[in-house]
This record gives sequence, structure tokens and C-alpha cells, in this order.
Amino acid sequence: MPNSIFDLNTGKTAETVDLEDLRLVDSLRDGSESAYEELIRRFQQPVYALALRLLDDQGEACDVVQEVFLKVFRNVGSFRNQSSLKTWIYRITVNEAHNARRWFFRHRRREVELDNSVEDARDWKEIIPDRSRSPYDVALDREQHVMIEAALERINPIFREAVVLRDIMDLSYEEIAEVIGVSLGTVKSRILRGREALREKLAGNMKAEPTLRLVPKAAE
Repeated sequence: MPNSIFDLNTGKTAETVDLEDLRLVDSLRDGSESAYEELIRRFQQPVYALALRLLDDQGEACDVVQEVFLKVFRNVGSFRNQSSLKTWIYRITVNEAHNARRWFFRHRRREVELDNSVEDARDWKEIIPDRSRSPYDVALDREQHVMIEAALERINPIFREAVVLRDIMDLSYEEIAEVIGVSLGTVKSRILRGREALREKLAGNMKAEPTLRLVPKAAE
């Protein structure tokens, strides 16, 4: 299990890497081929899932995945164990997705393709990470999934990334704060506003609200 340290300067609890991550990072620094394979095996699918939901483009998401792992390989020597390996990689992913989005709007504005055929529809089981406690790992039919995905695409990207990290990637509030580099209060505010925006987009389009964690629990 990972340990935690309390930062007196920020007043936040930072998750440190666990022993398995320490071993993996050390092996990566030594240039171990098996370590690179393990890194890809553990993080390729979650990184792709996160990038896809932030960009809504499979090609762009694949490009981001490549850039993320290139940066991880090049910069693993500078990883100082001040956060978990997962949050470090997710932070790189979010930054690369931001870069891709900015590049798209500057250089590649074009008409959105209207080909929404069943054959080209995304396979949710392949895209969503296999997490036993994932909010999306529930008995929802395909139509509801598509409607929720479409609603996610239409909300503010700042709110979308917070909701995706919390309700799809299942990160804690503290981990999200580490990933996107904002305070814990800002994370909670963005998640609340993102969930509310989703409810507004879904209003009138769904007969019943899905049993996702779009409504904060009382404990949250």
C-alpha cells in the first residue's frame, strides 16, 4: 500500500509511490526492457481512456498516448517520488491532451464528421479501464452510455477533465489535485459544476438518471 506525507507548506496530503512503483521506476532508470513492458501493460489502457475522453478523437488519443510514454521514458530520471507514479503519468496525459486540443483549434479546425454508424461506435468494454469499482462498471445499456458520452463532450473542458478523473478514472480528490495542479477546493468545485452541467445536458434525454456517481455522496 502507498504511504502518505503531509506537506506543511500546502496543507495537502501527497501520496508517495508504493514499493512496487519504486521497483518499477528503479528498473526503468536502469533501462530494463521488461520494466518498459510492465509500464505499458499497467498504464497504456488507462492513459488511452483518459486521453480519449478529454479529446473525443481516437486518432488524437493514440497520438497523446505515444507522447505520454515518450515523456515518461525520457523523464523518469527526474521523477522524485513526491507523488504516485499513476498521478505523475496522468498529469503528463492531461497536459498532453491540453496541448493537442490547443493545436487542433489553431491548425485543424474542420467540419465534424457525421458518420455515427453502428460499426464505428466505440466499444465501451475496451475503452473503459477494467476497474471493479469504476462508476461506469454498472448495468447500463449502450444507449445510456452513448448519451452520457455525448453530454460529456458538450460541457466545459475544465469541468469535463475533473469529472472524468473522478467518475471514470476513479481518482481521489487528492490525486486529481496532484494531476491538474489545483487546490482540493477547486477540484471539488469543478466536479460539482461538471456534474451539474452533465445533468443539464442529460435532462429530457434520459428517462431515468443512471446510477453513476454524478451526484456527490453525502460524505463527499
